[in-house]
Amino acid sequence: MPLPLPGRPRLGQAPLPALLLLLAVVVGPARPISFQLPGKARKCLREEIHRDTLVTGEYEIGAPPGSSTGPSANLKITDSAGHILYAKEDATKGKFAFTTEDYDMFEACFESKLPVGTGRMPDQLVILDMKHGVEAKNYEEIAKVEKLKPLEVELRRLEDLSESIVNDFAYMKKREEEMRDTNESTNTRVLYFSIFSMCCLIGLATWQVFYLRRFFKAKKLIE
Repeated sequence: MPLPLPGRPRLGQAPLPALLLLLAVVVGPARPISFQLPGKARKCLREEIHRDTLVTGEYEIGAPPGSSTGPSANLKITDSAGHILYAKEDATKGKFAFTTEDYDMFEACFESKLPVGTGRMPDQLVILDMKHGVEAKNYEEIAKVEKLKPLEVELRRLEDLSESIVNDFAYMKKREEEMRDTNESTNTRVLYFSIFSMCCLIGLATWQVFYLRRFFKAKKLIE
């Protein structure tokens, strides 16, 4: 039986640099979102987030070069029920954090404010870096508290990411089961309604036959 050559990984085993490279690609940081906010305008960003999930974010609103007025906009983060999770008037730069209580659609809205006594406000540049789940965790602080090595930190991050993916698949499976139950319930109701409709039509047709027969007999058109 041939022995593996020294320094060469066995079949099915990836070398450590390849694993680290793959890990860096999988758990790489997300890029912030930037867009132009016109004067007297309101723009919102929506995202669905699971329950019990940490959400953090950083924002920065800057006036365009050459503008005499500084940035002026309001920021409000709400859920689908309208509950305010974060609000800031005259926001320019800051951070926010909150933990979701249930799976919901969350909305971050930026509303431009026009200063009194000025004309049209030029477009403002809005930069939003919003993270949730594994991305929102500060693994540098975790490494300092638990005294973890860099490789252990990456393994911890990969473990959290794997758990997040498993939870996503479990939620998708649950939603699939709910949709299947809904479809089966709808099909059953349609079947019962179809049977009821057929019975009504048969009963109506039978009544019409007997009624017309009595009518023709009364008119002596048939015996």
